[in-house]
Amino acid sequence: MSLDPLLHASPVIQLHALIAIAALLLGALQLWRTKGDPLHRALGRVWVALMATVAGSGLFIWTIRLWGPFSPIHLLSLLVLVMLWRGVRAARGGNIAAHRRIMQGTYIFGLVITGLLTFIPGRTMYAVAFGPQGATPQKLAIFAALVVAAAAAGLYAARGARAAG
Repeated sequence: MSLDPLLHASPVIQLHALIAIAALLLGALQLWRTKGDPLHRALGRVWVALMATVAGSGLFIWTIRLWGPFSPIHLLSLLVLVMLWRGVRAARGGNIAAHRRIMQGTYIFGLVITGLLTFIPGRTMYAVAFGPQGATPQKLAIFAALVVAAAAAGLYAARGARAAG
């Protein structure tokens, strides 16, 4: 593993990756902890701002070009912005069940699954994780173990969130 590819990427990619990691960690904390209290609301506002920054910065990353400078990732960025708006609107309107569903879905699809797709060969995060020699069986095993551990923790957190809600 080497941060060198990320440190030599464009400033937009660096910002995007840094803010996405912060949103991933804060989102996991939000899934894990008590819902509805003032701290949840404050952290939720920060998370929405982080996610909006991730989605907005993603609109300026053009490493995959399918339609001019755009790709399906850009559609996902727009979807995330819409879902953030819908999630906040649901919470403000008192529809907590819809708020929970929307925000959990945004976290899973807008961060977790999309984040995993950044590890496709040729992408910056692939080079960060696997280095210049690429993915060896040992590196892939470690990466898979980390993904499984993170998924188990996420499922546990979501289960706890359902039980508390």
